[in-house]
Amino acid sequence: MSDFESLDLLPSIQKALRNKGYTTPTPIQAQSIPHLLEGKDLLGIAQTGTGKTAAFSLPIINHLAKNSVKVKSSHARVLILTPTRELASQIEENIRSYSRGLRVSTTVVFGGVGKSPQIKTMKQGVDILVATPGRLLDLMSEGYIKLGDIEIFVLDEADRMLDMGFFRDVKKVIAKLPKKKQTLLFSATMPDTISSLATSLLVNPKKVEITPQATTVEKIDQSINLVAKSNKPALLKSILAREEVKSVLIFTRTKHGANRVVTQLEKSSIQAAAIHGNKSQNAREKALGSFRSGKLKILVATDIAARGIDVPHVTHVINYELPNDPESYVHRIGRTARAGREGVAIGFCDPEELKFLKDIERFIKMKIPVDVNHEFHGVAGKPVPSRAPRPAGRNSRGKSPNKSNEPQSTTPEKKHSHKHFFRKKKKGLVK
Repeated sequence: MSDFESLDLLPSIQKALRNKGYTTPTPIQAQSIPHLLEGKDLLGIAQTGTGKTAAFSLPIINHLAKNSVKVKSSHARVLILTPTRELASQIEENIRSYSRGLRVSTTVVFGGVGKSPQIKTMKQGVDILVATPGRLLDLMSEGYIKLGDIEIFVLDEADRMLDMGFFRDVKKVIAKLPKKKQTLLFSATMPDTISSLATSLLVNPKKVEITPQATTVEKIDQSINLVAKSNKPALLKSILAREEVKSVLIFTRTKHGANRVVTQLEKSSIQAAAIHGNKSQNAREKALGSFRSGKLKILVATDIAARGIDVPHVTHVINYELPNDPESYVHRIGRTARAGREGVAIGFCDPEELKFLKDIERFIKMKIPVDVNHEFHGVAGKPVPSRAPRPAGRNSRGKSPNKSNEPQSTTPEKKHSHKHFFRKKKKGLVK
């Protein structure tokens, strides 16, 4: 299949695709859409950035437009369940653009914002409901959303649902769905739990597998920078100053880590924004909107956003902190090299993260090249500053001070020294 024109989609959908500059379907679109137009169940295994949203939404829109019916209050004809707010918003936005000119209604439901507008929309009934599990169950329990008329159910990013602890909620939602429906399940990986769910949920499904499970995108140029933890801020600033770094997504393991990176950059007059679970939905959407439009060059995120950011122009992904879950590494770096582009993924690895690096390399079945040419390779971290002795008497917590009044040692711990780092290297932990 060489172009979208050969697909049996309505003329208005074809026009919307041309307006967006889409001419050739991606592999998952070319292989999935014909089966979905026939009403088949589908198991799709594909990495992020392969075009899954269009693969399932185009046939759904086509079906709804050809079979228009009055939707009852609080009901929907299609449910798309997805793990994060960002991904839910992105899917709904794409559906609106694909269905322009057609009488297909859609809405999105997720937490972090007020319920009232969502309840008001659902009272009218909608064709397509895009939702995250938590808020969906809340509104279902309050009687504002009913799933008895669902014709098509899409479970997107199933493995991420499992990773984020949503699987029990997903099963509660599935239990409320009608038995007769078309079901689509998409996942980047297929652990046993997801495989069992697919077996129980899908009826004679067509299987579309675009890339081998848990592999990284071939067009991504990966490298690891061995660096002392205290030298990471300086290394990051030197990389961001490179001319080829146009749009960069930086990942940390924690929310506080993301905020700390933004603060460090802003102290050097480098504009950046953080996106994580503690940010309000408005703040997250504002930061993501600025990043998507190109007004903001640097976005710092935690893993909650690893699959919810679809920005084709991301040139670099920097793992400021390596993830302790190797699958998260695959999803993080998958934010670059999207829509046929190439991309760069740079990992920072301090001595304490060597075990994470080893797990990642075992998972992706390859050694990530080590960049020995950066200025902080083999450079010891800054020593821990000593504390000035407190005056005699009670300290700020009301406890007696250390009688010896000895300052802390200024010698850095061995685990932070470059000598210890390269001792681990000699043992074969790093290449």
